[in-house]
Amino acid sequence: MTFFQNDEPLNITGNAIIEAVRSRFPGLAPDQIAVTWIVYDRPIIANTGGAIAFEEFWQYPVRGFHYRGVERIYPASVVKLFYWVAIHEWLDKGMISPSLELDRALRDMIVDSSNDATSLVVDVLSGTTSGPELSPGPFETWKYQRNIVNRYYQSLQWPELASINVNQKTWGDGPYGRERAFVGELMDNRNMLTTNAVARLLHAIVGGVAVSSERSQAMMKLLQRDLNAPEPPPGEENQVQGFFGSGLPPEARLWSKAGWTSQVRHDAAYIELPDCLPFLLVAFIQNPEYSQNREILPFLAQSFGDAMAQIS
Repeated sequence: MTFFQNDEPLNITGNAIIEAVRSRFPGLAPDQIAVTWIVYDRPIIANTGGAIAFEEFWQYPVRGFHYRGVERIYPASVVKLFYWVAIHEWLDKGMISPSLELDRALRDMIVDSSNDATSLVVDVLSGTTSGPELSPGPFETWKYQRNIVNRYYQSLQWPELASINVNQKTWGDGPYGRERAFVGELMDNRNMLTTNAVARLLHAIVGGVAVSSERSQAMMKLLQRDLNAPEPPPGEENQVQGFFGSGLPPEARLWSKAGWTSQVRHDAAYIELPDCLPFLLVAFIQNPEYSQNREILPFLAQSFGDAMAQIS
């Protein structure tokens, strides 16, 4: 069960695009890509400035397509969306106190995809800190606390979130000490998301119903990307070039959060194109050969954008 309605015309178009991607990038196996695509028909309920109430928003049907959208995949920095919404929930409910330093971390986590900033956010969310390994008793308490974000998302009772895991920090070199013990000897406790789960959370944000209307608008502000951003230095990423933003026309509007490692390359976005219905697109690429490829995600964005022109 998904929050969007399965639509046969979108299925035909979406599957054709998946085949086109695999033809263009032949090293990509069928089980190394996952995609969720949501179309916002009129009356458009996305990016309304919070004009639609929570109960009313979830009653509006939306059409969608997914390819392997229920498969659990390591999300890299896309998981930061989940920590971001959770920290706004904590702030809104008075569970934590606002601070300039937390504001700085939240901004850097989303705008620059900073792992160091994310470390602080996870610490604030869970009341835990990284450090040396712990003895069994304290470690059990520590693990229970770290899983608070998982418990929050399970409490929403969204079917798309039933299989996710969002309890790990994001790293450059990798976890050490208690963090390495927590992720498991075989990394079996890694963060795991599905493209459908990411799509539902992003759908709530762009709909203005993630935590509150005001907080959703604040999130949208930081998610917006500049399609004319300068090319990043070699070896760096800016979440536009080499991601969905590179496949969009310059007059498009993009709100997104990307993620990448040496093994994966992902993007999740809400997109508005001139003279088209807006749409939401989430794509996970799980292939070392294409993790640094700067063409595959732009190709996907362009393909789905062309499809939107036909639909509109």
